[in-house]
Amino acid sequence: MGKSAMNFVFFFPDEMRAESLGCYGHPSVRTPNFDKFALEGVRFDQCHVQNPVCSPSRCSMMTGLYPHVSGHRTLWHLLRPHEPSLFGYLKEAGYRIKWFGKNHLYSDDALCELLGDDAIRTPEEIRRQMVGDFKAHNPYANDDPRFYSFLLKPEDGEQGLTETEINVRRAIEFLQSEEAKEQPFMLFLPTLMPHAPYVAPEPFHSMYRPDELPPLKPVVAEGKPSYHELIRSYRHLNEIQDDTLQRIQATYLGMISHVDAVFGELMDALQSSGLSDATTVIVSSDHGDYAGDYGLVEKWPNAMEDCLTRVPLMIRTRNGCQGHTVLEQVELFDILPTVLELAGIEAGHDHFAQSLVSQLSGATGDPLRAVFAEGGYDAREPHCFEGDPVRDAWFANNPQSCYWPKARQQQERPESVCRTTMMRTLDFKLVRRTDDVNELYDLRQDPLELNNVYENPDYAQIRQSMESILLDWYLRTSDVVPRDSDAGRFIVKGAG
Repeated sequence: MGKSAMNFVFFFPDEMRAESLGCYGHPSVRTPNFDKFALEGVRFDQCHVQNPVCSPSRCSMMTGLYPHVSGHRTLWHLLRPHEPSLFGYLKEAGYRIKWFGKNHLYSDDALCELLGDDAIRTPEEIRRQMVGDFKAHNPYANDDPRFYSFLLKPEDGEQGLTETEINVRRAIEFLQSEEAKEQPFMLFLPTLMPHAPYVAPEPFHSMYRPDELPPLKPVVAEGKPSYHELIRSYRHLNEIQDDTLQRIQATYLGMISHVDAVFGELMDALQSSGLSDATTVIVSSDHGDYAGDYGLVEKWPNAMEDCLTRVPLMIRTRNGCQGHTVLEQVELFDILPTVLELAGIEAGHDHFAQSLVSQLSGATGDPLRAVFAEGGYDAREPHCFEGDPVRDAWFANNPQSCYWPKARQQQERPESVCRTTMMRTLDFKLVRRTDDVNELYDLRQDPLELNNVYENPDYAQIRQSMESILLDWYLRTSDVVPRDSDAGRFIVKGAG
């Protein structure tokens, strides 16, 4: 590996929202390693994902394309071998792709093509990589309204490793090996925690007292789309009488502190490996989590609140600026052109993402840039909805699963997960839906998104202007034309 080659470590915890990290302003959470890392590199204060669900968000991140462009709008439709992607470009350029953690991104064929033998795992290896040795249980009876809250408890005396610990330790073994010095690498760590269910090993599970945390975002009675009330109803969250939702928030923060501790071990190992100066480190996530806010848990496929779309993005790179904060908006898929530019690689396809390399050197962003996200499904595409009784039998037909209420709601009330598009500026957020409530929020006056002013005549001009911009955006991003062409010079001779 030449002296100028750039390695990459991409730490990518699942479902980690920005507002729940200390370096993003949370007053109570303890994230010393993330906070230290933010001071060593560049922190993007307003990074928003292109979809609030795992797979479509990751597919956009890898391609620089919005979910509507290639139909990557569901959990079940992943990148296929013919589709260009960040990791494909890196491999073609001689990078070794090392991957420890969940997939939810590439189809099996594409993953095997990308990783070779590293993509082949025994069932036990897959289980341990996805779950770990750490064990937890649901402490509530089936008829308890807290049963579907996702709040679990660690098994008594449980000392097993979490999935995050297992995969980071595998990454550390790689960094300490000779293999890491043989060629430039992309070390990808899409770990599971702080994804629901809400549970962590001690001392993290009990690290925060609910009564010492900021209040949850309140339940909103009017102006919200139907999924708000329906999620609370299907999960019986509206029947809970105690502080379960506050304890969910506290446990979620404990999970993040656990992730932070493991990240600290990874950074120590990178430093001791001697590869730190030649390695760009990226920290981000695919989307956020309600974690009790608005009386809700987990996420929803067409939900567009900031606690779901705003994720951390921090980058430390060789000769980059330290302690710089970019206040202007960026999009998660900007990682694609940023990594390619740092690696000296040109993308072979047209995309809509923007490189952030200039900001890594201390520049500001574009204050006028709007960001966009999409989600949901149309009634004409039943194969997209969660809860298919055959494909999703493990939870669609199992009332013991915490995902059973979600399956029922999507199948019985499809309008609550209708096609949705969000446009956000620094001052306003517009959300348009095909079969449910539209939303408009004045983020200057209402940063918690509690007062929907879509029908307020005082905001009619702003709404119309944003809807016009949204239409123009759809026109510009409706598709991409392949760069290669087909000659079409031959005439087909008909059969006699």
